[in-house]
Amino acid sequence: MHVTEKYVSKMRNLAVSDVDLEVDARFVDMLIPRGARVLDLGCGIGSAVKALRQRGHEAYGIDPSEPALQVAADLFDASWYRQLRAEDASRSSLEELGLPLSYECVLMAGNVPAFLTSTELQAAFHNTASILTPAGLLVTGTSTNSRGGPRDQDEAADASGLALHSRYSNWHVSPFTDDPWCVSIYKAPGIPATSEGPDGMFILRSWNP
Repeated sequence: MHVTEKYVSKMRNLAVSDVDLEVDARFVDMLIPRGARVLDLGCGIGSAVKALRQRGHEAYGIDPSEPALQVAADLFDASWYRQLRAEDASRSSLEELGLPLSYECVLMAGNVPAFLTSTELQAAFHNTASILTPAGLLVTGTSTNSRGGPRDQDEAADASGLALHSRYSNWHVSPFTDDPWCVSIYKAPGIPATSEGPDGMFILRSWNP
């Protein structure tokens, strides 16, 4: 069996078991406004897209692997996914695929940056910057010391006009201290269209009848 088929088969088995494949989606959900548009670059079998959809977001996923997308279509909703490489997610290519042209958040998890050349990584960041809404977020999850790690991402972000917002050692918001895994949040310039006011619990605590 080809290595890609082995990986896809493994992920399918994990998806139908009790293994938690939604931790990155919960992380993203914590950051973005309700009903946000999210694009998952390198979505694999689509677990994050499904989890974000369940939380009320307009999420889509792209991936170059036809076997992975077939599993996504079998397990979830095929209309959420398209075949496209992460570095090719430009406004024109998204329009051709019938996807939205702008997003409050772009997710690039699953160590996707490690599979991109430096040129491809730069293209992925450049295209992401062009489709993010003002103050939109790019969230990445990758091995620290592999190709496409935080240093390479920071260089690509700087060249694309995205600023490093924060960095953690995992999806549970542990402080980053040169751990083997790295979660980074990059922010586009501008002011968000929706206000970032207090959450419901803050309002309840502050209410004085």
